Amino acid sequence: MSFSLPPIHRWWTLAVLALTQLVVVLDATIVTIALPQAQQELGLSDVERQWVITAYVLVFGALLLLGGRIADYWGRKRSFMVGMIGFGAASAFGGLAQTGTELIIARGLQGLFAALLAPAALSLLTVTFASGRDRNTAFAVFGIIGGTGAAIGLLLGGALTEFTSWRWCLLVNVVFVIVGMIGGALFLRESKADGDNTYDMWGAITVGLGLGSLVYGFSLAEQGWGNLDTIGFLALGVALLAVFVLIESRVAQPLLPLRIILNRVRGGAFLIQTIVGSVLIGATLYLTFHFQIVLGMEPLVAGLANVAMTVVILIVVPILTKLLPTIGPRILMIVGPLFAAAGLFVLSFITPDGDYVTQVLPALVLLGAGLAAIFVPLQNLALTGVAAHDAGAASATVNAATQIGGSIGLSVFTAIYARAAEDSAASGSIPFATFTDGYSAVFLASAITMVAASLIAVCMIRGTKSELLPQGEQVRTAHVG
Repeated sequence: MSFSLPPIHRWWTLAVLALTQLVVVLDATIVTIALPQAQQELGLSDVERQWVITAYVLVFGALLLLGGRIADYWGRKRSFMVGMIGFGAASAFGGLAQTGTELIIARGLQGLFAALLAPAALSLLTVTFASGRDRNTAFAVFGIIGGTGAAIGLLLGGALTEFTSWRWCLLVNVVFVIVGMIGGALFLRESKADGDNTYDMWGAITVGLGLGSLVYGFSLAEQGWGNLDTIGFLALGVALLAVFVLIESRVAQPLLPLRIILNRVRGGAFLIQTIVGSVLIGATLYLTFHFQIVLGMEPLVAGLANVAMTVVILIVVPILTKLLPTIGPRILMIVGPLFAAAGLFVLSFITPDGDYVTQVLPALVLLGAGLAAIFVPLQNLALTGVAAHDAGAASATVNAATQIGGSIGLSVFTAIYARAAEDSAASGSIPFATFTDGYSAVFLASAITMVAASLIAVCMIRGTKSELLPQGEQVRTAHVG
């Protein structure tokens, strides 16, 4: 099912959905810069500090598939509006939190309603822009928001923390929600999947618990990869996800139809999206720590320090969007991760006495260029050939890949940082050198994962330009790969 809307109306629809994407993406990072202030005011432990971020991305990622199916069956606009209301209420609760526990609960509730909101928005985009040049443009805009939202969150969080309070990093969402609800009421059109629709609750339970166990196991890796609890939760997570796959292969109305991810091109896009999420959410946290702790930047300046990457993305994306029909998506998906890896590799050489211009700025330029090349075709590839009935599930998988990648990446990178910092301290390094040694290890690990993303593109993003970039509805529903 696709909409036939006047062109102007469609672009207003895109504006509303892009605002939604911005809110969902920036909320994974907007509190990052505020964490030191929030930790001090609420008396958070270091473990609780990490869970302020992890609670959001974990609940978000774990429930996205169910949220996608609810959007398909219950109605995409209806899910969008309810998700907006709940997200705004959870944000207000978090902004008024008086304890660390309340803040973590509020972040989890934000993730819950974001899991309903995000797939509804992306599936509405999919059915509104079914094919052709307008579809490429719409998904490029979504890609820009996805890529710059994290940096915008850091900038906005820095400004709000410095001039008001860390609490406004959550309360500001209420403003976005009001605008989004007005826009949604005016411009969005209801759609839902046809046919017999039943919910796969056992699938929802096993994937939620499986992903939760997996992420929690990775978070325990800071205590040691050989720790019995670490191994136990990781093994339990893998077993539950295996059960989930078995359930999905047998039920009539699966939460995640395996045809969505078994397609080679889409499967490759989902894997790359997971890796990008781990870098954007996991690695950028430590860059922010470097700015504030080692370089001594104020919150606003630390946010501004990330703008270079955002500016590069905004410059490069329109250029690559115009070139996309000519060069095709495959070359961008191969080269983009390599540029990003180069930028992260440069960051791995930071030192306590280095400065931003020589050690960080060149890396951010490379990272921004690489991410721009990935964002232009990525979501389009992830949704190519998806039937309207599966739009919500496929859209949820796109978002889930980013959030689960981010939560796993944050946990793994935290373990890598802790081990490297511990080894540095044991060797007698000064405190700031201990920090930068830990950050360097995180950036090097991130670079390696981006190289892996390029190799995935080489192996899995295959097909002609007409297959990978459908120009009509008939091509759009064809099998790729």
